[in-house]
Amino acid sequence: MSTDLTRPRRPTAAQWAAGARPRTLPAAISPVLAGSGVAGWAGGFSPVEALLALVVSLALQVGVNYANDYSDGIRGTDADRVGPLRLVGSGVAEPRSVKVAAFACFGIAALAGLALVVLTQLWWLLAVGVACILAAWYYTGGRRPYGYRGLGEVFVFVFFGLVAVSGTVLVQLRGVPWQTWPVAIGIGALACSILVANNLRDLRGDLAVGKHTLATRLGDAGTRRFYVVLIAAAGVAVVVVAVTTTWWALLGLVGVALLVPAVRTVLGGAQGPTLIAVLKASGTAELGYAVGLAVGLILG
Repeated sequence: MSTDLTRPRRPTAAQWAAGARPRTLPAAISPVLAGSGVAGWAGGFSPVEALLALVVSLALQVGVNYANDYSDGIRGTDADRVGPLRLVGSGVAEPRSVKVAAFACFGIAALAGLALVVLTQLWWLLAVGVACILAAWYYTGGRRPYGYRGLGEVFVFVFFGLVAVSGTVLVQLRGVPWQTWPVAIGIGALACSILVANNLRDLRGDLAVGKHTLATRLGDAGTRRFYVVLIAAAGVAVVVVAVTTTWWALLGLVGVALLVPAVRTVLGGAQGPTLIAVLKASGTAELGYAVGLAVGLILG
């Protein structure tokens, strides 16, 4: 006869949704919006390719969130956290079920990516897709996760900035105008700001369990300065885009403006739960930045 201790743990739909960390999803949506804006500016927007790129990006984001939940949970680094529900660390879900969910998301990303490859005939993108999935898993998975060595921001900047934006442009235009790159840099910088806010919030807990994020290496003051540098870099990127395309692209500065209160909070020394609002604002601002850029580029 089963008891509460032996009965399999089955998270509710709401718990699965919370474990997917919806506040991070702007990091997946924004590069596709911004990249589609570049494609529209160049006269080659394609809704089918854009939609498939969005599916790839969202599936990878949710997949990496579940993969992090699984890997951090079995290592015990999620046992005492501030912020969203950790499925494994909280004991709500069996580790195996969260791992399966992660790979199911990677499978969805792979199928959507394969559809893009077939449509565009850019077969070398298969290698890029494999690299994206491997990078997503080994962020906190495997024996030597690079996210535990302070390289998480590099992953986010490269894959949710440079790769995601340029890939979205490429599958629609079959080429990548050089104006794509300042857009990708700005999106990548704001995507990094989400992770930096997250790691600043978790700084003390990560130090306690020996998780070496970039925040633990930079220290509290250094991490706060880095957050501001990322926001400034995104602002400069918008200006570069506007100078080289259309002044309407300055609408992207709306996203930067949304972060003024968050910057004040970070520089004011906020700790722990207070930084949850900064994390939320960072995601919202990246989305506003992408929408502003996309609308501005298309209007231009």
